[in-house]
Amino acid sequence: MLSIILPAKNESAALRELLPLLRAAHSEAEIIVVNDGSIDETVEVCARNRVKVLTQPYSMGNGAAIKRGTREALGDVLVFMDADGQHEPAHVALLLAKLDEGYDMVVGARSWSGQAGVGRGVANTVYNWLASQMTGFKIADLTSGFRAVRAGKFREFLHLLPNGFSYPTTSTMAFFRSAYAVAYVPIKAARRVGKSHIRPLRDGIRFLLIIFKIATLYSPLKLFAPASIAFFLLGFGHYMYTFFTAHRLTNMSVLLFSAAVIVFLIGLISEQITALTYRRGS
Repeated sequence: MLSIILPAKNESAALRELLPLLRAAHSEAEIIVVNDGSIDETVEVCARNRVKVLTQPYSMGNGAAIKRGTREALGDVLVFMDADGQHEPAHVALLLAKLDEGYDMVVGARSWSGQAGVGRGVANTVYNWLASQMTGFKIADLTSGFRAVRAGKFREFLHLLPNGFSYPTTSTMAFFRSAYAVAYVPIKAARRVGKSHIRPLRDGIRFLLIIFKIATLYSPLKLFAPASIAFFLLGFGHYMYTFFTAHRLTNMSVLLFSAAVIVFLIGLISEQITALTYRRGS
């Protein structure tokens, strides 16, 4: 059985067009709209299109809506897509066809023209590159919210998902970390209907933290080891300078050497915590 989950916050304008197309294309699917504290006509539009509505008493965030929809979905395959009109219902079949080839997650990868502005495009390019370096696999779109997954495997990581906007990043890195097969299908994303809920300053800082989260979710030592080496090299360089100019070991050199050891040990501990996090049955 297929379940299609759409987190929605004040997206009634887009849902009026999206839901009839989605119902026509997948008449047998369970379509779930998670109403994340909307104050528009989202509930009424869903009722007219015979879809299941899960209403949050107040806005909890995109990730929280995904988690609630996942917990209550009946399908063994889940498709997540935005309710703002960016994702084409016809593209769902592309994801499902790729999933049937033996993959555990298939993500709709947007082109540069499908990004929400130049700033978001540049940021996503950096995220994709960094995540590809961490995992050793080509990641075409780390932050795309349009994806098809096998429900049982996705539910293993619900406790890791944030309540905000970075659930795609977390789920992608979790699947790679657990050696689940991930594939990407090129899609063309349309411009959203209505106003975006992304706030540049607040969410810009939040997305910046994703860079560090990518490393800590997959392999913390890949982040901490280079930092440790950098501190060591700085300490060694400073020691060489003071040795040849003043013939002594300074407190700064000792501090940098100590920082190198501490950062490396923190990386080792983080690596063990990450391994425990992904243990089955946790």
